[in-house]
Amino acid sequence: MKLPSVLAALAAHLALLSSISFGGFPTVLPDVHNFVLAAHGWMTDQDFADIFAMAQAIPGPNTILMMGLVGWTVFGLLGAIASATAIFGPPCAMYYGAFRLWHRFRTVRWQHSVRTGLAPVTIGLIVASGVVMAHTADHRWAAASLTVAAAVVMLTTRLNPLWLLAAGGALGGLGKL
Repeated sequence: MKLPSVLAALAAHLALLSSISFGGFPTVLPDVHNFVLAAHGWMTDQDFADIFAMAQAIPGPNTILMMGLVGWTVFGLLGAIASATAIFGPPCAMYYGAFRLWHRFRTVRWQHSVRTGLAPVTIGLIVASGVVMAHTADHRWAAASLTVAAAVVMLTTRLNPLWLLAAGGALGGLGKL
C-alpha cells in the first residue's frame, strides 16, 4: 500500500468508527486494534497497549490523544492530525443535528425507550473494549491476575478506581508486572 493510501485508509476507518460508536469511541476500540494490528500490522500489541496507557494518563480528551498517537505511529505528523480530526469531526456534526432533532421532539414517548435500550448496548461495548485491552496488555500471569482482581473489586465494591490505578502503577513501576 502506498503511503498516502495508508493515511487515507486510517482516517477513513477512524471516521467510520467514530460515526457508529455508541457510548463513546472506547466502545469500538477492539475494531481499531484489529484494524491497525491484525489487518495491517502497523504496530505491535505492546505499542498499542503503551499508547492506550499513555493516553489514559495524560489529562484531556484521551480518545483524541490516543488516536493522534496511533496516527503518529502509522504516518507521522500528518497521520496524527488526520486521525484526531477523523475521531471528532463526523460525530460532532452528527451530534449537532441529532441533538437539535432530539430537542425538537422532546415530548415524544419513544425517547425514554431509546435511552433505556441504548444503556445495555453501551455497557456491553465498553466491557468488550476492556477485554480486548486486557488481552493486549496482559502477557504474563501477574498482569492478568491484577486485571482480574481489579475487575472483581470494581464490580463488587464502591472503591474509587484511582486507587486501583495507583496500585497497578506502583506494581508496574516496581517491575512486579
